[in-house]
Amino acid sequence: MKRFFLPTTALALMAALALGALPSEAHGTAGAGALAGLAHPLLGVDHLLMLLAVGTAASQLSFLLLPWALGGGVVGAISCNLGWSLPLLEALAPLAVVAVAGLTLLWSGKGSADRTSRWLSGIAVGTAVAIHGVLHGLEAPGDAGGALLWWGGALLTSAVLCGGTALLLRRGPSEVGRAFALALLIGGGVLLSGS
Repeated sequence: MKRFFLPTTALALMAALALGALPSEAHGTAGAGALAGLAHPLLGVDHLLMLLAVGTAASQLSFLLLPWALGGGVVGAISCNLGWSLPLLEALAPLAVVAVAGLTLLWSGKGSADRTSRWLSGIAVGTAVAIHGVLHGLEAPGDAGGALLWWGGALLTSAVLCGGTALLLRRGPSEVGRAFALALLIGGGVLLSGS
């Protein structure tokens, strides 16, 4: 298993640094429709890293983090539509990636997590995704029909990325998942330093 760790870590670190060097914002008003929604989570590096971080955390800690992420995204989007927002949101987005990746590194490989760590990790993932949900809410199209299709597309892409990452990493050695978590921590840190 150790033969996978070093090359995977090096590759994951290079990818995270390359992604982190790109501008993080796809944060403006998004185009309407399902195709725009499908593409949107892939266009902002911070959104993409967050989805990969959630999938990595689910693979290393518990698949139960996926419903927490969905709930956090819905709460964030609804909160934004009700007019609620946070100061320094652009800085909180990469910080959320760092938090989820750091949590994954902290608690992965510890065997069966206790009830407290499961709840804390669920709350942390839900909060981190809620921050990104607020950003998505700010970017969503304003018209009702286009917005509904857009949200459906964004949800589908997000679910495929999170779930796919979780399933792929769960099938491999745990060292690979920890390498991804480390790369995401670094990539989020690079984005944070640039915001």
